[in-house]
Amino acid sequence: MIIQFHTDANITSTPKLQEEVNDVVASTLAHVSDRISRVEVHLTDENGKKAGVDDIRCMMEVRVEGRPPTAVTHHASSVHEAIGGAAERLLHSLEHALGRVNDRKGNESIKQK
Repeated sequence: MIIQFHTDANITSTPKLQEEVNDVVASTLAHVSDRISRVEVHLTDENGKKAGVDDIRCMMEVRVEGRPPTAVTHHASSVHEAIGGAAERLLHSLEHALGRVNDRKGNESIKQK
């Protein structure tokens, strides 16, 4: 699984932040990582230098083989909360989408054959 990380001009990308993003994404998506080819993470401070509540936006897009890309967004008051929230939303979205492909016994759906 490849993790690409991008920030806007208002958020400084540091090696420590990059490592945190990699750790959070990898640990949250660990049990579905074999089906994921790439995750793109975009961090944005929507208010720039102005203070605001929930002005940090984290958008994550995941590419799963054989499926269209799935994207989620989470707003929070800190970079760390935004990353964690987006990763959890992405996991929930993937579990929902991949659950439709497999039936309750783990077999492929008849629609996928």
